[in-house]
Amino acid sequence: MSTTPHVSSKLLLSDVTVGDEVPALDVDVSTTTIVLGALASRDWRPMHHDRTFAQERNGTRDIFMNAPHQATYFERYLTDWSGPHGRLGRMKFRILASVFPGDTMTFRGVVDGVSTDDAGCGWADLTVTLTVGDTTVSECSARIALPVDATDNPWDRHNEDWKP
Repeated sequence: MSTTPHVSSKLLLSDVTVGDEVPALDVDVSTTTIVLGALASRDWRPMHHDRTFAQERNGTRDIFMNAPHQATYFERYLTDWSGPHGRLGRMKFRILASVFPGDTMTFRGVVDGVSTDDAGCGWADLTVTLTVGDTTVSECSARIALPVDATDNPWDRHNEDWKP
């Protein structure tokens, strides 16, 4: 798996502005990648591990990555960017096409909003696009909590202080 590193040690809310681009992440996908993702999410449906079934019964060119596995890559992309103190508040994505063995997934993100809520929690809203070549495979929107200063840690927020 090839990757473009972009891990931050402690990204603060003040380091982020609307329009900022998150460095791209490239991930090479193999048959093993797809099968292990299906196994890890306990998705036993054969289109994620049986090439013949995927081609003959689903009409796809090969086995393909399932939704929970794609979600883990979106989460990884966002938390690599935010660093260890970033805390994913919410995320939703829409799959538009499939990811197959031999594909290289490219994740790109942009900051759409920066805010602080009534409890003092800092938030960055992002749009993330997953492409394979020139094809947009999935679109994601996410909200991630970032420390508002060097002493803040969103992981310490609970109950009324945590409203993603």
